[in-house]
Amino acid sequence: MVMVLVGVSIVIGALLAFVNHVTAKPIAEKAEKTLASGIKAVMNSNQVKVDEPVEVLRDFEGKILEFVIHPCTDLQGKSLGAAVESTTGGFGGDLKVLVGFDPDGKILGYTILETSETPGLGAKAEKWFQKDGKGSIIGMSPADGTLHVRQDSKSGNAVDAITASTITSRAFLKAVNQAYEVYRQKDKSAAMAAVNQ
Repeated sequence: MVMVLVGVSIVIGALLAFVNHVTAKPIAEKAEKTLASGIKAVMNSNQVKVDEPVEVLRDFEGKILEFVIHPCTDLQGKSLGAAVESTTGGFGGDLKVLVGFDPDGKILGYTILETSETPGLGAKAEKWFQKDGKGSIIGMSPADGTLHVRQDSKSGNAVDAITASTITSRAFLKAVNQAYEVYRQKDKSAAMAAVNQ
């Protein structure tokens, strides 16, 4: 009986490894296509050339978080800003967003890359903060003040929270604010490097 169980386990393990091997490449290709179309969407342009991505580790509230900055130019090489991947904890798990910033730090657009939020509530973040959404952040600049839920404070960059999903709204805005901080810091570092050369 033990030998039969061991044999079945080996066969199932081999089948799972084979399926994983077969599907790994298509999954990676799909993720690349999703990211490429996401960058075009958040930068509001189909004429975007994406430079080599830059991975950045930053400490926020005692946690080391990873960000990916995708510097973008137009076809003539003029800087359009960057798309920044940012992840934070939402109500149902990790919330990963891609935010597009122009060279001045204004938000051009965003897309949700990964979410575990409640369908029908927290999942509304996909559209809620868009240009035609009730809590639009498009055109706002975190340089003018941290984006925050209106019920926390009415001053500065206050945004209407998703109805019945304040935790998701706070998590989303936190991801956007952190993305901006990383983008701004990288921009400052590049300017300092140019001055020192």
